[in-house]
Amino acid sequence: PNPYYTDEIARKSLESILIPTIEAMNKENRTFKGCLYFSLMLTKDGPKVIEYNCRFGDPETQVVLPLLESDLLTIMQACTDGTLSNDLVKFSDKSSCCVVVASKGYPESYEKGNPIYLNDEAIEHCYFAGVDIKDDHYVNNGGRVLGITCVNDNLKDAIKDSYRIIETIDFKEGYYRKDIGKKALEALD
Repeated sequence: PNPYYTDEIARKSLESILIPTIEAMNKENRTFKGCLYFSLMLTKDGPKVIEYNCRFGDPETQVVLPLLESDLLTIMQACTDGTLSNDLVKFSDKSSCCVVVASKGYPESYEKGNPIYLNDEAIEHCYFAGVDIKDDHYVNNGGRVLGITCVNDNLKDAIKDSYRIIETIDFKEGYYRKDIGKKALEALD
């Protein structure tokens, strides 16, 4: 959970963004069933919309889904059937962290086909994105290549675990940010 996304920010987001969006869609007779992803930025003037998507955000979903205790298929079927209720969706009270490993040069230009070697633990915590398999090993085939996601009892340990696992990956043409979760940890202190 993001410590900056307080109950107050959640209330403001609901009142000024989420509900007005749904009301406008309904007013235009554009009912929607599925995943409506609100990408928000918290500013000094409150939450602002960056973009809407009719899909899960990536890598945002990679950090949220591991905390889902409910069955995702059951939730999706309930969305389709119009029977989704709050008691159907349950999340763990743990914390998670996803760190993206990208190809050097991303988002501009980058080489493809560079080898990536992962141990079993890294594979267990990895979402593969811009990856291909050539000659029985992984190679990069895109800008955002891997999402390393760890869950732990607290955010500090989830972040530490993600970075520890990244250090075991051999991808010489890869890079990643070293500050993921830093602001969140500062807010918790």
